[in-house]
Amino acid sequence: MPAAIPISDTVRRRFILGKQGLWPGRRWQGRDGVDSALRAVEAVQVDPVTVVAQSHDLVLWGRVAGYRPDDLDSLLYTDRQFFDYGGTVMIYPMAELPFYRPLMERRKGEERWLAFAQANPGLLDAVRQAIRSRGPLRNRDFAGNAVDHYRGSKDTALALYYLWLTGELMTHSRQGKERVYDFLENVAPVHLQRTASPEDAAAFHTRKAVSESGLVSERDFHNILKGATGRAVPKNEAAATLSEYVAAGVLAPLKVEGERHPVYCLADDLPLLEQLSAAETPPAWAPVSTTTLDEVVFLAPLERVSARGRAARLFGFDYIWEIYKPAAKRQYGPYTMPILYGDRLVGRLDARVDRPARQLVVNGLWLEEWFEGGAAFAQALARGLHNLASFLQVSAIDAEAVAPAALRREINRFPGPAGSRG
Repeated sequence: MPAAIPISDTVRRRFILGKQGLWPGRRWQGRDGVDSALRAVEAVQVDPVTVVAQSHDLVLWGRVAGYRPDDLDSLLYTDRQFFDYGGTVMIYPMAELPFYRPLMERRKGEERWLAFAQANPGLLDAVRQAIRSRGPLRNRDFAGNAVDHYRGSKDTALALYYLWLTGELMTHSRQGKERVYDFLENVAPVHLQRTASPEDAAAFHTRKAVSESGLVSERDFHNILKGATGRAVPKNEAAATLSEYVAAGVLAPLKVEGERHPVYCLADDLPLLEQLSAAETPPAWAPVSTTTLDEVVFLAPLERVSARGRAARLFGFDYIWEIYKPAAKRQYGPYTMPILYGDRLVGRLDARVDRPARQLVVNGLWLEEWFEGGAAFAQALARGLHNLASFLQVSAIDAEAVAPAALRREINRFPGPAGSRG
């Protein structure tokens, strides 16, 4: 195996943020920018919780200047450029559908879903027939029988979910937050209705997962292989496969300063790392407007770079989404978002939207102990909050909970009307 290329912790941080479109600033804009952002980040998780905005909308707002949810809906449900799928629902490019069909097929063999299908052949046939005769349908379009299941309260809801999870149905559209189902052959373009071979699908998902993460450890790669192949992969097999990927020039080993074990990136990304190591910004990453030093970005709770323990590993920032914690056990608040300033997470903001009052209400702001802030940060924070208010189409920001007072004053005097498109 070739010698690992040394990189600094700063380069690692900027590389992962940049791969995900978050540094040095928003590099896309408008509807075409939404398309480009979705392809660049590999996948965006869908979540219906709307305390501030839905998580996937916040993810795209943080990357695309002038982002509007209607642009995403158009790409998904009018142009069919993307589709949603998975137990953890993610948005993927439609061109990748053939590589997901083997995963869909594998779902049929999972014990719980195999048992469900074997126990409910008549129910599944009835749901199929209803969609064939009536066209795209929602769960509420079926009477169904009551069940106690986390995937739905009616047996027809489970049937719809099963047929969607196993690839017979796709999301035709949404009415509000509710999925409307139709057959795959009525949603996906004809040339994408094929099924990739298991081997091609496994190779595709392995590469995609590395690209999404930016950098992976040997353990990460092992877990990626298990997900890509759908089977238990022995450690020695995973290590051998990793060596094969490096020898084939697909992956390259790196050594991060201060860390013992190597990490791996796509070999195609080495030019980006070389530019970052030379203190240069890759030209393709040039912001279309402000940088994250000019304007902070509030990261969605399910943001790829910070959710599920990644904030601690990458930024030394302890972050847990507390919305599902009892109120008495919350340290900060139910919808706390990390604050990205430059290439660091410097604090967190808990907020909500008061729709009747058309206000973005700041419940609390907490800066990290090591971070001193200053006038430049105050301006960047104010600009970020007003951009967020503009995206949310509210006309005011309630910043009374913001401390210190200097930050609050900067937010209150920041020029520009909230409510216009950013």
